[in-house]
Amino acid sequence: MTTNPNLDPSTVASFGDEWQRFDQQGMGPGEAQRVFGDYFAIFPWEQLPPNAEGFDMGCGSGRWARFVAPRVGRLHCIDPSSALVVARQALADQPNVQFHQASVAASGLPPSSQDFGYSLGVLHHVPDTAAAIRSCADLLKPGAPLLLYLYYAFDNRPRWFRLLWRLSNAARLLIRRLPPRPKQLVTDLIALTVYWPLSRLASLAQAAGLPVASFPLSYYRHCSLYTLRTDARDRFGTPLEKRFSRTQIRQLCSAAGLVELRFSSREPYWCVVGFKADN
Repeated sequence: MTTNPNLDPSTVASFGDEWQRFDQQGMGPGEAQRVFGDYFAIFPWEQLPPNAEGFDMGCGSGRWARFVAPRVGRLHCIDPSSALVVARQALADQPNVQFHQASVAASGLPPSSQDFGYSLGVLHHVPDTAAAIRSCADLLKPGAPLLLYLYYAFDNRPRWFRLLWRLSNAARLLIRRLPPRPKQLVTDLIALTVYWPLSRLASLAQAAGLPVASFPLSYYRHCSLYTLRTDARDRFGTPLEKRFSRTQIRQLCSAAGLVELRFSSREPYWCVVGFKADN
């Protein structure tokens, strides 16, 4: 086993608690399918071989795996936290899923063995994101795609938007230190008093024919309160978080040996897919 698992124990524990509280069974199937479509909009399904074998790095509750598993031959769900218990239950009807309680640096899968991989909303929560992307790329066969979602640094947003984030991040730095139950209460309050009003304001503005792309939290205008609570917990309660510009993500992926990088032009930012170089 590697002596450098590339994980932060407090963050792993936080996600284990989060996914046991929010197992995603409360998200309606239509909403779940729509959000899945947003993240996987650029994924090259048509380029996968028959009975493709791949991995979900940081699978959490298995919310993406339940849509991917029926499309492929074998799916490895990898997560270092106790959320793997939730994923096992959620995917019990998917016989082609294998579970690994492991870190990104020590997944147990052979190098160059996978036809595809994805890691959504995970690798910005590890100590060394560059090494984590390399670990994922190392598992791929030459030419295989890797889909990533990393928190963006608001590099496509106006200055006032970035200022709002700095203010919210100051609150996050305090909330992340709370014990699990108080943390959940505070993030639920944020969902009710911040996420819900702003997202519904964006929904009303859209109905009135106004552009809403620059509205804070406009992405959530069609999301349920359950999703707002989940994401408020995710964004404000996680101990370790990093953000990257599009340029930085391109550099990280290129350094990991990924080529033909393609970024999604729609939210959530930044989703990117790349292919492992042949050499």
